[in-house]
Amino acid sequence: MANVVYDNITLQYPGTDRPAVAGLALDIEDGEFLVLVGPSGCGKSTALRMLAGLEEVTDGRILIDDEDMTHVSPKDRDIAMVFQNYALYPHMTVAENMRFALKIAGVSKDERRRRVEAVAEQLDLSDYLDRKPKALSGGQRQRVAMGRAIVREPKVFLMDEPLSNRDAKLRVQTRSRIATLQRELGVTKVYVTHDQTEALTMGDRIAVMKLGVLQQVGTPRQLLDHPVNTFVAGFTGSPAMNLFTAEVTDDGVLFGNVVLPISVDVRAAIRGDRVVIGVRPEDLVVGPAGLESLQITATLIEELGADGYLFGTAPLAGDAVSVVARVDGRNHPEVGESVSALPVSERVHLFDPGSGRRIGSLSERG
Repeated sequence: MANVVYDNITLQYPGTDRPAVAGLALDIEDGEFLVLVGPSGCGKSTALRMLAGLEEVTDGRILIDDEDMTHVSPKDRDIAMVFQNYALYPHMTVAENMRFALKIAGVSKDERRRRVEAVAEQLDLSDYLDRKPKALSGGQRQRVAMGRAIVREPKVFLMDEPLSNRDAKLRVQTRSRIATLQRELGVTKVYVTHDQTEALTMGDRIAVMKLGVLQQVGTPRQLLDHPVNTFVAGFTGSPAMNLFTAEVTDDGVLFGNVVLPISVDVRAAIRGDRVVIGVRPEDLVVGPAGLESLQITATLIEELGADGYLFGTAPLAGDAVSVVARVDGRNHPEVGESVSALPVSERVHLFDPGSGRRIGSLSERG
């Protein structure tokens, strides 16, 4: 196991206008499961490949166990990587794929056999050791790729979008398997995904990136409850946080036909007469139409068993805005029906409309 440090790492490809990764400063603790997440093109895979030694660093340092690895060759970094396409050798059996790197490293035959058999049992692959990849399902190939990495007993595991080509059911099953393995192995792991649901359900901490710049790093709960800006607020959570531009009065923030009171500190931090309100769907309380609140017309109801989501439109600050609210999955409004919605006041976030920076909650400054 090992700790990993991105020490103000930058990578800019020749002929490009901006860095692919800019000034990334990130400490990953020994045994931590850290997820790099963000939309396509945000630099997360590039950051992972720099750690693996597959991309040249323009500026900054990469440290593993306090040792500078910035210019060390990939084979000497003691890192194992699981790629999106698994990269298995098609002419080798499962057992041969798993022990190949050990053979190259000079590990004894008996030790190779012991490690492969132990990991195969751990991954439910014992019955497939003599098969070749073409005879396996996608999920089984993925487990072989993971097993090949595990048998090496590296300092750091890297996983680059390993679930992106799996169907929904397999993604859920494999997420659980990877998280369980992490707890059992206790190895440092850096995992890249564009799927924030994967990030929230698997990572000890999550690093959110946008256009090569780290936006926020924290636990899943910290990102959900205290997003630093509108990008993080809108990217995390499923469905994502509702973000509305609202008018500011002397008494508070106008939310539909009701004024939400705000503290003196928060009012002083607001510049101008507009602010962005952020409310998660589960923090909107839906009731009958006509109450003093935000008036929503339902356009779609998603029924998901015990829970459901109401999608609708509402008038706010002179515009028709889209709104999502969680409702009872069995007893809910119908499409076309009008309802009222009030937020849970202590869970309302306020953001600056210009910079997107979080100002605070209704009651206290953030």
